[in-house]
Order: sequence, then structure tokens, then C-alpha cells
Amino acid sequence: MSTQSTPGIDDAGTTDHPSRSDGFVRGISGVIGGPLGDHAVALDRPAGGERRFWTAARIVLALVCLTIALHWVQKSPCQDGAWQNNVQYTRFCYTDVLALYYAEGLNEGKVPYRDHPVEYPVLTGYFMGALGLPVHALGDGDPGINQGQWFYNLNALVLGALAVATVAVILALRRRRPWDAALFALAPALLLTATVNWDLLAVGLGAFGLLAWARTRLDLAGVLLAGLAGVLLGLGGAAKMWPLFILGPILVLAIRAGRILHAVVSVGAAALTVVLVNLPAAWSYPENWDRFFELNSTRPIDWGTLWYIGRYLDGKVGNDPTRLGPFEWLNVNIGMLNLLSYALFGLACLGVAVLALRAPRRPRLAQLAFLVVAAFLIFSKVWSQQFVLWLLPLAVLARPKWGAFLAWQLAEVCYFAAFYGELLGAATSRPVFPEGVFVLAATLRLTTVVVLCVLIVREVLHPERDAVRATYADDPDGGVLDRAPDAPWLDRWRRPSPSQQAVPVT
Repeated sequence: MSTQSTPGIDDAGTTDHPSRSDGFVRGISGVIGGPLGDHAVALDRPAGGERRFWTAARIVLALVCLTIALHWVQKSPCQDGAWQNNVQYTRFCYTDVLALYYAEGLNEGKVPYRDHPVEYPVLTGYFMGALGLPVHALGDGDPGINQGQWFYNLNALVLGALAVATVAVILALRRRRPWDAALFALAPALLLTATVNWDLLAVGLGAFGLLAWARTRLDLAGVLLAGLAGVLLGLGGAAKMWPLFILGPILVLAIRAGRILHAVVSVGAAALTVVLVNLPAAWSYPENWDRFFELNSTRPIDWGTLWYIGRYLDGKVGNDPTRLGPFEWLNVNIGMLNLLSYALFGLACLGVAVLALRAPRRPRLAQLAFLVVAAFLIFSKVWSQQFVLWLLPLAVLARPKWGAFLAWQLAEVCYFAAFYGELLGAATSRPVFPEGVFVLAATLRLTTVVVLCVLIVREVLHPERDAVRATYADDPDGGVLDRAPDAPWLDRWRRPSPSQQAVPVT
């Protein structure tokens, strides 16, 4: 018999309180009087049953609004576009959004892909044009306005709204754990990188795709929601590729549960969406559309990656200046670098699939999604500062524990500061600090992400350590997979063959 949950069944549980359930928060709470007491008002009130105005959900939404507002203030020295004396680096306020308004010809009214090649996936290019061309038209009618500043502020408004919407999605997925969303709302990485680029567009679409999947059920409406999830993840993938990686965990978990229909519908809808979104630009302006793929195939090792760290170590090992180290050789032979990077990512995905099928209990979707996206970043030759936003919502959903999360965020802040020091040194030809400082910061960032992966794998192998499953019966993000029994073939696959069974000694 199926154990499929019914909509809203988990909402009847009590709300999680981090000061009691999270060891790190419990320790920190000692500064303000200790954990929530046994007789606190509304301690065991059902989730959603609060009658106060300042509920946990509203507090978290207010916090993310505050974070986005502080981010806007932090970027304000760069908003006029008059970047004199390297202010964009000394004040940590550089943003591609403003720089590319001019670099992509939007200030001249150029239509993305038609009049100018764009270095990003098509939905990001369309988004740039949808906001940039009206600003240019407004500037033509009123030459006194600063078009770049208007463009940045319009983007900041929309991207900020997407950040708030992402928190709202996390709250919807974790009604019994509303304080988990505070991890995203208060993340230093969000404060520092929200509008460095357009990554929040993909983050928002990916979050809504996860929400649609979490609402899938066994009826026809559930199949339609699976299609909607695929459309949203496909749109996210057409903006920045990473939301497409979520489809792999969905498919593997559906295979384990024997509920493949919904996963196939999602994957098919996502593929069709990506094709339809790309088709107008690819058909009409193939060379300009191909710029993104050309750039990624010819790009050498970028700052802060695993490969960059290796290049630095190449220079510290060996004394023969005429002989290239292995990482420097890869930087010259980019085709091999691409092949090795993709191969390592593919092996990591295969490992995640094996983990999903062999784990003692079916893993949660967010756990596998984090592992796959993290593997992509770990082995990629490009790991831009704002890519941390890709992992933020997945980290909150996969492992909502404050200690390791804050350690990771501290490493990201250190990398952010070191990266701007590196940029300033390159711009002035006067190094701000030794190269080893930047490499150390990059190594700390890489290490903390790997540690998060290890902790998540440990919780997959030992589900009793999983904080989310301490609150929910199974997987609140799983949709049609939530509380579903494993497919019968899985037991047969795990059962040893007759030749492997022990023969009793007589």
C-alpha cells in the first residue's frame, strides 16, 4: 500500500525551535539567556497557528528585505558608473549589471543577440534587454538621467524581489521549520553578491521549480505540476545552467521509488522549455547566440578554482622553468581541461546516483541537488564570486544547521575580500598582498564546500542525523516521492545472488 502523504498533513506538526534543536544555536543562545524554555508561550503551537503579527515567517521575510537593502547601500558607491581611482575594487562595489549595460551595447539601444553577442545563456540576455532597452529609450527622451544608474537600480529591484520570493518559497517548503529560511535571509554571501550578476534570476526560478515539484501528487494535477516544475527548472537553466542539474536527482529518486512518470514529465518539460527559449536567438542569430558556448569552451583556468590552486602549486614545485606543471599544461591545452573537468563532474554525478540507490533510506531531493551543484562548482574551471548564490537555497534545504553553514559563509566572505584585493592588484599592477593569500582564501572556500558535502553524505547514510527528518516524516520537498515506498526491484537488486550467499558448514 502506498504511504503517499496528503497535502498539508505535515503542517499540523509543531514548529521547530533552533535554540533547542540546533547545537550551535543552543550554545550561542546562552548569551541572551539560553534556549527556549519548556513553558514558553506557543512552544508547541502547530505551524501556521500563530496569532501574533510578528510570526517567524514574517520576521524572516523582514530580515531578507533588510539584507537586500544593506546590499544596495553597499553597492551605492558604484551606482553612478563613475568608477574613478578603482573605487569599484576599494569599496567592494563592482557589479557586472552596471558594467555590462555599456559593454553589451544596451546604452546604444542594441538588442541582445540581434545586434550584439551576449556571453550569458539566453534568458539572462533577454532579461538584460527587457530592462535595459526601456531605460535607453527613457534616456533618449531625457538626456539628463544617468542610464547606467537607472538600469542598475531597476535590476536591483527585480533581483531583490526574487531574493524575497526565494525566502518565501523556503518558508513554504519548511512550514514547520521557518527559522531555516533565516540562513538564506541573513547569509553574508547574499549581502555581498546579490546584484554582482543576474544569478538571482536563476535562483528564483529554480526555487519555484522545487516548490512545484514538492506539490506533485499521484493524480492528474500532480502530473501537471511535474510539468510546471520542469518548465520552471528549464527557464532557470536558460538563465544559468545549474537548475537543470536538479533534474538528475529527481530522476534517480523517482527510479528508486518506482514513480518515473512524474520525473519523465519534468525532464521532458524542462528540455522542451530550454529548446523553445533558445530557438529564437539560435535560429535567427546563430553566431551571436553561440558566444556563450564559444566563451566557455575556449576559456582558460579562472581565478579561485581548484585548477587555479593547482597552477599556484605548480609554481612552488619543481625548479625547471622550461617544463610546464600539470595544471599549467591544462591551462594551455584547454580542450583537455574541458574534458577532464566534465569527466570529473560526470563521475561525481555517478557517485551521487549510486549513493541515492544504495543509501539505507531514500535521500531527500535537496540533499542530492546540493551534492550535484556543489560537484559542478568544485570541478569547474570557472567559479565566479556570485556562484555562491547557487548553493545558498540548496544548502538551507539540504542541511539547515547553523555551525557548518556559518563556517562556509565566513570562508566566502574571506574569498570575496581576497578576490577584490586580487582585482585591485591587477588593475594597478601593484599586488595588494602575496598571491598565496588569495590562494589560501580560495582553498578555504573549496574546503568548506567539500566539508558540507561530506556532512550531507553522512546524513544520507545515517538518516537519524538529518535535522529535517527529525521534524518531518520523510521529504517535504519530495512531492510524489514523499513517504513513497521503495520500488520492489530495489530489494531484489540488493539481495545477494545464490552464489554470494553463505553456505552453512555441516
